Amino acid sequence: METKKVSRYYVYILRSLKDKGFYIGFTSDLKKRLIQHAKSQVTATKFRAPFLLIHYEYFINITDAKARERFLKSGYGRKQLKEQLKRTLNNFDDK
Repeated sequence: METKKVSRYYVYILRSLKDKGFYIGFTSDLKKRLIQHAKSQVTATKFRAPFLLIHYEYFINITDAKARERFLKSGYGRKQLKEQLKRTLNNFDDK
């Protein structure tokens, strides 16, 4: 019996410890991407490091993952995200 390799895609949310803003991203290799963010190798975030990974979602379908990223980057998506993570954000802001 052959084992089929399952593709992995992640939508992730970082919180900048510098400016407390969000970064919403998409990747197929979360560990590698987080290292790139930490080393300031990502143009969009290099001046906002350091970061804390506060949320991620896993998908096996690239289209679903990209759609979720687009939604979270929308006004309504950001609003929903802030509501979903309100306790996490309150805890983060208390420190």
